[in-house]
Amino acid sequence: MYEQLEGSKAVAKAVARCRPDVIAAYPISPQTHIVEALSDFVRGGELTGCEYLMVESEFGAMSACIGASGVGARTYTATASQGLLFMAEALFNASGLGLPIVMTVANRAIGAPINIWNDHSDSMSMRDAGWVQLFAASNQDAVDLHLQAFVLAERLSLPVMVCMDGFVLTHAVEKIDLPDQEVVDAFVPPLVPRQVLDPTDPITIGSMVGPEAFTEVRYLMHDQQLAALDELPRIATEFERVVGRSAGGLVRPYRTEDAEVVVVALGSVLGGVDEVVDALREDGIAAGSLGITCFRPWPAEAVRKAIGSARRVVVVERAFAPGVGGIVGQDVRLALRASGTDGPEVYDVVAGLGGRPVTRASLRGLVDDVLAGRLDEHALHFLDLDRELLDRAGTPWRRTS
Repeated sequence: MYEQLEGSKAVAKAVARCRPDVIAAYPISPQTHIVEALSDFVRGGELTGCEYLMVESEFGAMSACIGASGVGARTYTATASQGLLFMAEALFNASGLGLPIVMTVANRAIGAPINIWNDHSDSMSMRDAGWVQLFAASNQDAVDLHLQAFVLAERLSLPVMVCMDGFVLTHAVEKIDLPDQEVVDAFVPPLVPRQVLDPTDPITIGSMVGPEAFTEVRYLMHDQQLAALDELPRIATEFERVVGRSAGGLVRPYRTEDAEVVVVALGSVLGGVDEVVDALREDGIAAGSLGITCFRPWPAEAVRKAIGSARRVVVVERAFAPGVGGIVGQDVRLALRASGTDGPEVYDVVAGLGGRPVTRASLRGLVDDVLAGRLDEHALHFLDLDRELLDRAGTPWRRTS
């Protein structure tokens, strides 16, 4: 059923229809509206059988989720930015224990300096924490990915974070098709946990593991992550059958079949990228875009197949590794290198940090520069860099373009 909803409220309704048993909440912008809405649902009786825990910190929220999931409860929380970093120790514990927790990350920049606006530096900083990371390109995407996240998490006993751009999506009001409760019930089955802490049948989980077995534990964790690469497409197929629309999966290619240049991106910027692709096509340039829905585990084969025979790949990065370069771009290179042939030129371009707009004009200019050979493939590029501001700061910015 279509409703005019704020992105956060739409996600809250989707989560509520998955019937969580425990929600651990601590507010931090821009995810606060999600947990506030869920609080209203619990208090008003719209969400029954759910224990809503108001905790003292983000670390407390994830710790509560670990405890609740450990006893077999369907468990949810949400966070952003420094809140995600405050959870870091517990994030590794959740994945190491194989607990099917679902969490929304309303992507927001990490300070210092303090910045409350959107980029992907928070979830990217936790890319090796052992969580599945799914990125929403729209609020409809965010709703659909949350429904699929519960199925994936519980089917493989893995924690899943659904990343949606802070403010750009969380606070945007638009028409959302929210499946009715009966449809969600048909798609999201009751939780059957793989491991349960039960006082009547006591076991120990999370105990110390020495050198004789720690490598094997990590191997199994990696192997379970890779299983998600097979499971996510199956879940997306099931979702389309039950709900009636296509959503999810590993990647979202757009006009890439015969593309000579492909723009790769994650999150809400994909809407503008697709419009630029259409404009390029109208000008006779064979362009395409590739949206990464599943960032972790990395879908190397799907990326390689979607890029196909394109000769240039432009990766729009909403975060980067200082002193190294692009994050997503390095993964793209690894995927293409596995083909065993001379791969395309890959350009890493950092854009939209701290909420700076990524305009269609800038994206078009970027692709034009790549096609004209004005960018160095081996350098890290920053879109719309304010060189006058850098001059005033005395920064040796000429080391990068």
